[in-house]
Amino acid sequence: MSAADRLALVVEDHAAVRSGLAGALELAFDGIEVGQASSVAEGREWLLRLRRDPPRQAAFRIALIDLGLPDGSGVELVRQVADEFPQALPVVATIYDDDLHLFPAIEAGAQGYLLKEQDQETLVRHLRRIDEGLPPLSPSIARRMLAHLRQRSAPLVARAPETALTPRETEVLSCIGRGLRVGETAGVLGLAEQTVAGYVKTLYRKLNISSRAEAALEAARRGLV
Repeated sequence: MSAADRLALVVEDHAAVRSGLAGALELAFDGIEVGQASSVAEGREWLLRLRRDPPRQAAFRIALIDLGLPDGSGVELVRQVADEFPQALPVVATIYDDDLHLFPAIEAGAQGYLLKEQDQETLVRHLRRIDEGLPPLSPSIARRMLAHLRQRSAPLVARAPETALTPRETEVLSCIGRGLRVGETAGVLGLAEQTVAGYVKTLYRKLNISSRAEAALEAARRGLV
């Protein structure tokens, strides 16, 4: 990243962590300007202002985005950056290293996945890999992705026909795939939390799964995220 490519965004709700991520970017890339947001809504507002300023939009190169934000999932911001700002790299910075969070973020367009528990020196080293054309990935995330690829490349076993879902069940599964919790899904779909919890139980039974991670993978397989 050259001195001319000087604009980044950090979306993180904890002020101290947000400051630390901004500092890591400043250490990794000389002269970079770092914008900050603490929620999905603030992130969207920052991106909206950026679209109104073409010179600054052209300088936008990287967004570090947390997934667990107070008003929703950071996956939505990952998708927005990937769709609307092709010159910028959406990179997840989170505490979550499980399949439930990893694969929906990748499906949404994440170009890197870093764990915030790493010290700043390690984060800076991973960020500098971008200049080498390498994705910034924490080691445990890279291992998880390789394991997933090995599993997918194993000889395929004949599968039963895809289980049919009702339109509402499909909507709930899509929300799970996007990382939304029961309460958040209820708000999005305009349903009671108890009703959504019932749909989740039905999905688990129909799909023969037992975890949100499996549900998220099924949602990705069906093209719902």
